Amino acid sequence: MNKFALPPSEWGIVWRRTALILVASTLASWVISNLVMMSLNEGMNEVGTVLALGMPTALGGPILLFLQVRSAQLREANRRLELLASTDWLTGCLNRRAFTTRVSSSLGQIEGNGTLLVIDADHFKMVNDRFGHERGDEALQLIAGAIRDNVREGDLVGRIGGEEFGVFLEDAGPEVADLAAERIRAAVNAVFVTSEGIAQRLSVSIGGAVCAGDAGFSELFRIADRRLYEAKHAGRNRVELGSSAALAEMRVAAG
Repeated sequence: MNKFALPPSEWGIVWRRTALILVASTLASWVISNLVMMSLNEGMNEVGTVLALGMPTALGGPILLFLQVRSAQLREANRRLELLASTDWLTGCLNRRAFTTRVSSSLGQIEGNGTLLVIDADHFKMVNDRFGHERGDEALQLIAGAIRDNVREGDLVGRIGGEEFGVFLEDAGPEVADLAAERIRAAVNAVFVTSEGIAQRLSVSIGGAVCAGDAGFSELFRIADRRLYEAKHAGRNRVELGSSAALAEMRVAAG
């Protein structure tokens, strides 16, 4: 990508800032020039007015535009670096650190329900052994795509382990969470990975924890992970959800 390329939104900022600064500097130039001429008991003539109004634009305009472009490029570079630092390179989902941080922040702000889903690919080692790691990577990308296609805009999707994904559904109670989890499960189960004419249907097991916003990430993850284990033990390719009641039981058991 051209290092000078900027998105349209950044070009809009560049032109607006350049225009505002040029207008302000031109007016300031005219006012100052007029005051100087008045102090010399002379008024501004036409030549002085043209120079006062035209010089800032003629001399400062190109320099100002260049500086604004460079500033916009720096902002865009920082944005891309931040995106790279928070994104899983293979699937395009949030990486574990970014996902954990953003879920923790959301838990501290929500007033209603929130649900954490932990999604694990079934028999993933068999996919790698049977088709190779390249197809295994493709399977992870297909699973990530199916997850993203079946959550709402604003829901958080992260890759939190090798073949394990996390989804945080803000303002989602048990009914909404169960429907979302089932959509994800069905979407993944409709996907195949193929190699040399051999096809393998993919599937995931999903564990979930629903809370009322009074739990931290670690507590929710423990409940969701426990429900994931139950889904695996019950035959895989299924959804198991926990609730805030399970959270309360866990806290009591912990003393």
